[in-house]
Amino acid sequence: MAPTVHASAVLLGARAILIRGPAGSGKSHFVLQALAAAQTGLFPFARLVGDDRIELVAAHGRLIARPAPELAGLIEVRGLGIRRVAYEPVAVVALVCDLADQQAQRLPEEADASAVIEGVCLPRVSVPTGIDPLPIVAAALDATCERL
Repeated sequence: MAPTVHASAVLLGARAILIRGPAGSGKSHFVLQALAAAQTGLFPFARLVGDDRIELVAAHGRLIARPAPELAGLIEVRGLGIRRVAYEPVAVVALVCDLADQQAQRLPEEADASAVIEGVCLPRVSVPTGIDPLPIVAAALDATCERL
């Protein structure tokens, strides 16, 4: 069993977003927003990978995310408790989103636009407290797709 990190992950189309941040920063809320956004057509598909704890493993130059087995398919809905939802058992991470980042810049430096995790370099967005991450992530995914 791979070690886990305190994070959530959501699959948007064919690309997973790794969502990091301190407790209470809105990781689960962001996943729920992304799932709802897929229902409106903002994303072609969205599915929970995992909430709260994610297994990360590098394989062939890609970062692979899996839910912690004991939390697979479970997500916290603030005010309602833990709920079971459909989930993806494995996904390739395409973007890192850091929530409640006190060092988030309005116009980030190039060095802040990536993160190296398990030896894999990934595009990164940094979102300060009080800012909705969904439009930032959608724009970052579009930009990532243009670079491919």
